[in-house]
Amino acid sequence: MSAPPVTQLPTATAAAITLNSLRFADPFRWLRKGMQDVVAAPGIALFYGACFWGMALVLGWVFRTRPEYTMSLASGCLLVGPFLAMGLYDTSRRREAGQAPDLGQSITCWDTHMGSMGMLVLVLVVLELLWGRASLVVFAVFFNTGMPSTTGVMAAIFNPQNWGFVGVYLAVGGAFAALVFSTSVVSIPMILDRDTDALTAGITSMRVVLENTAVMLLWGLLITLIVGASLWFWGAGLLLAGPVLGHASWHAYRVAVSPAQRLPV
Repeated sequence: MSAPPVTQLPTATAAAITLNSLRFADPFRWLRKGMQDVVAAPGIALFYGACFWGMALVLGWVFRTRPEYTMSLASGCLLVGPFLAMGLYDTSRRREAGQAPDLGQSITCWDTHMGSMGMLVLVLVVLELLWGRASLVVFAVFFNTGMPSTTGVMAAIFNPQNWGFVGVYLAVGGAFAALVFSTSVVSIPMILDRDTDALTAGITSMRVVLENTAVMLLWGLLITLIVGASLWFWGAGLLLAGPVLGHASWHAYRVAVSPAQRLPV
């Protein structure tokens, strides 16, 4: 009679995820390190900065000419944006590991993470579409005589009689923006670094925000201010701001989430 087969037990389980406490000075350090990455790999930074600038130019043109398609195009940008940012994360990761940055490698670094990235981007697109639908509902409630033109929207924003509309619109937009930010702030670099699934990465990102709410609010405010300032002069500031923020987001992940450690079973 033959002996029963021997079952091999795994030697380790999935990597444990440990979060670190953040300080108010950390976001400024992330920006400084992001700038250092840009200086170390200016060609790569220029390539991705030009991509971000091109997206902003197209989005601005659509808003001025066909504002009804703005949210749809923004959803398309939300599909492309994470893959562009991932290239910047890869550049920062290679520098951190003592390797030479490589543009070709940065462009294709996401191809081994398609499953997780696809699921996460799908979630972001759904949130973007819901955000767009909620915005249309707000407009429909306050402008029941018809959707205003782009000029009409700008006039409404600065009209004291429409402060109620502005307040509701900002509240709705802020809620969705906070949800998108919480879901994605460290999830994409985590997928690149650990090849984790989208659900784990998204939950970890939300945990980082919930456990370091004040610091992450500061980080979100800095991102908003930098992007807003970069949109002057036809968005040319994105040539620098986009790569700096991309690299800085990698360093935010590296500080907020401890390096992976394997736990024995």
